[in-house]
Amino acid sequence: MFDLSTYLLGLAALGAVTLIVWVLSLMRRDAGIIDLFWSLTFILAAVVYATVTDAPSGVRTTLTLTLITVWGLRLSGYLTWRNWGEPEDYRYARMRERGGPTWPYRSLLSVFWGQAVLAWIVSAPLLAGIDGHRDLGILAFVGIATWAVGLFFEAVGDWQLSLFKRNPDNQGKVLDSGLWGTTRHPNYFGDFMVWWGLFLIAADAGGWWSIFGPIVMTVMLMRVSGVTLLERKLTRTRTGYDDYVRTTNAFFPGPKKHRT
Repeated sequence: MFDLSTYLLGLAALGAVTLIVWVLSLMRRDAGIIDLFWSLTFILAAVVYATVTDAPSGVRTTLTLTLITVWGLRLSGYLTWRNWGEPEDYRYARMRERGGPTWPYRSLLSVFWGQAVLAWIVSAPLLAGIDGHRDLGILAFVGIATWAVGLFFEAVGDWQLSLFKRNPDNQGKVLDSGLWGTTRHPNYFGDFMVWWGLFLIAADAGGWWSIFGPIVMTVMLMRVSGVTLLERKLTRTRTGYDDYVRTTNAFFPGPKKHRT
């Protein structure tokens, strides 16, 4: 059952916390700080849903809270470690340059509250899972397995890439082995699997209405801020990336293709 009032309360909570993060970004002069906090906003949304909803606290609620917390903390921790001490991400730096003197204020709407709304929309399966009253069924266990595959691709893919970048001999080169030899974006594919897994857990309790959450996440990953945006940069900055594109799947893992 769709609980609109609880869902809207989640939006209010995300709007409030991203307002605080926006203030921190002004102090640091770095809008990229939102990337470090974005995955944590899902944990906040889940906690709000679990606190406010009238569904009994049970296995599905605990499961949903646990899975989103593990995913959110891992991603936030990795991005914090990777970006610590680095300059502002090129995407936000470009937006800052184009925005001029009004950018600090416009960034609240376009970046911080924009990402809050996006997280709120995607978080729908969290509400549906937490608000579910049924015992765990087969679909929930399929969802757990899907989530686990996604977390594996994200975590291992990030680890392999960090090891590759640590070697100065690899500067400007393309990682095309390990998980990166099966898909050009194992971390994005992993994110995709995580959210479809959470949706299956929600659907198992009757939360089919929340399917727009993983659909929106999929579109963002494949067509908007994920694969499409990143590959525009990599094609220009990585030697041999064109060959990599010809031999390796863009998103879904698969065997390497023969060069033509």
